[in-house]
Amino acid sequence: MSTKDYLEKDYYAVLGVPKTATADEIKKAYRKLARQYHPDSNQGDTAKEAKFKEVSEAYDILSDTKRRKEYDEARTLFGSGVGGQRPGGGGFSFDFGDLFGGTAQGQHGGAGERLGDLFGGLFNRGGGASTRTTTTRPRRGQDIESEVTLSFTEAVEGTTVSLRLTSSAACAACTGTGARAGTTPRVCPTCEGTGAASRNLGNFAFSEPCRDCKGRGLIVDDPCPVCEGSGRAKSTRTIQARIPAGVADGQRVKLKAKGAPGENGGPAGDLYIQTHVKPHAVFGRSGDNLTVTVPVTFTEAALGAEIKVPILKGMPVTLRIPPGTPNGRTFRVRGRGVARKDGTKGDLLATVEVLVPNTLDDKSRELLNEFQTATAGEDPRADLIQRARSE
Repeated sequence: MSTKDYLEKDYYAVLGVPKTATADEIKKAYRKLARQYHPDSNQGDTAKEAKFKEVSEAYDILSDTKRRKEYDEARTLFGSGVGGQRPGGGGFSFDFGDLFGGTAQGQHGGAGERLGDLFGGLFNRGGGASTRTTTTRPRRGQDIESEVTLSFTEAVEGTTVSLRLTSSAACAACTGTGARAGTTPRVCPTCEGTGAASRNLGNFAFSEPCRDCKGRGLIVDDPCPVCEGSGRAKSTRTIQARIPAGVADGQRVKLKAKGAPGENGGPAGDLYIQTHVKPHAVFGRSGDNLTVTVPVTFTEAALGAEIKVPILKGMPVTLRIPPGTPNGRTFRVRGRGVARKDGTKGDLLATVEVLVPNTLDDKSRELLNEFQTATAGEDPRADLIQRARSE
């Protein structure tokens, strides 16, 4: 709705109150009319729905002290609206397009500029038409999804990878205007270049993207043949993305502001990287801990020993296993796991696997037979059988 339309309206008459009405009187009149014309109570009655919008619009202006004052000053300056009477009785009129567009010269030039600012503050639409033609809302760029496959070590320690990204950017053919070369888009008449439309519902106002210009604030009559009027085209670029230490297989990494560029000075979107981690030949992972299976001989497990255990990076560490260590026992090597966000590291969990020899020479067989004879009185399955029978 133009400034001219607003000035032609008498919001006091719409609410049925005098110009001297207090804030409480205005609120009381509005509530009475809102109940009378509310769409929920008059479904299908377009006339009453329009009246409800008019009442809401009037209350929106008159309930705000600052906007009411500006509205009163504007109407005082122009009589009761667009036309007024000279003292001599002759009619006069104003060209609002020139006055508020800043094109009036001479004695009206300063007034036009001042009133443009006044009505911009009153109706939240900025200055004159020439100002609105260059005003479009900043829009955030789109988020981008990508994938990367990492080695086990890269995932644990972190790495930098090159990613080739395809996203939308300003069309090179029309420099982002969406209009064919040699032409320019025009300001959307519905939202007047803001890209947003406001819907008033009583005391509530909802802002939503303008349906006519789809939130751009501009209408393209002769679209660019490359981007078909969108002002955006596919763009390919290569970036260096830092993958933090400790990412797991399937984890989604977010890199802020690494997505598609924004429009009209808006911020860039975000980049989301889906990680895939290759398995390691030796190590596994359990949360922030690394896991490894370490083979030991029968005698090492029985008599105890000091054994070498590999770590992911660096020289092996020494692990002492006590006598009588059973197969499958897990030992913890602290600080040799995955890096955490707080700077600490998880542990390395080393699980021993007692190896049974496949072949024996005569000497080894003889010694094992002696060991068997020495321990013949013990039946390791006796307790198991006894418990099974008791159930």
